Amino acid sequence: MVSKWNMIVDVERCNNCRACFLAVKDEHTGNDFPDYAAEQPPMGANWLDIERKERGRYPIVDAHFMPVMCNHCDDAPCMKVAKDGAIRKRDDGIVIIDPVKAKGQKEIVDACPYGAVSWNEELQLPQAWIFDAHLLDSGWNKTRAEQCCPTDVFKSVKVEDAQMQKMAADEGLEVLQPELGTKPRVYYKNMHFFNRCFVGGSVIATVDGVEECAADAEIILQQDGGELARATTDTFGEFKIDKLKPNSGSYQLEIIGTAGKLSQTFELGAESLYLGELRLV
Repeated sequence: MVSKWNMIVDVERCNNCRACFLAVKDEHTGNDFPDYAAEQPPMGANWLDIERKERGRYPIVDAHFMPVMCNHCDDAPCMKVAKDGAIRKRDDGIVIIDPVKAKGQKEIVDACPYGAVSWNEELQLPQAWIFDAHLLDSGWNKTRAEQCCPTDVFKSVKVEDAQMQKMAADEGLEVLQPELGTKPRVYYKNMHFFNRCFVGGSVIATVDGVEECAADAEIILQQDGGELARATTDTFGEFKIDKLKPNSGSYQLEIIGTAGKLSQTFELGAESLYLGELRLV
């Protein structure tokens, strides 16, 4: 079996410092690597970019960041439209858009469902992140993005496919838009910050005639009569239950505190939900 390159990206660790973005720019802007990639234009082409996702509403909100790049798909749509061998899939899994053969083939840009291929107008050339294949071929064991990242967002992994699939299952790794069937080699950890929802609320209790935050209240989330998750309110009476599927229907919330109880039913749509102030009675 052949070992192939994969990239693991931990969404939770990314703080949008953009060091990876700058590292890719530094490596490729003004630099030509024959057989790998022509130079990247200084403007208008981000081979590695950062997406942002905000969830919830005040006062329970979170924001996370996700580096995105060419996924080096095993069933790459760009390869299906490329002519004259303009795109090749290496034995180690890396996809290379040939900087000579691909000239003029703008359809390669449109074929990528992830928007990871950019068009170099000056060179009339489709281009994408090459997984730093030129560096790996010279003995490096990680990409520039991984090398420079201060929070260890990236992890370059070269293993056999079966081992990678086991790693993905064990660590809960996901790929972007798996329904496309493109078989990406970029895997994401803690992807729930982008593709799942949370429900949160602020629990209030009346003690001796005074309203106060209900700390340490027990929160029980149920659906269709079955328990899904539990949480405990913090010092401010707030709670958050995460990793719920968007548009997943009706839920029941049971809140039990020292100053009373409360039952709440809600409908979860496409976005995370803040239930507001919940008063125990």
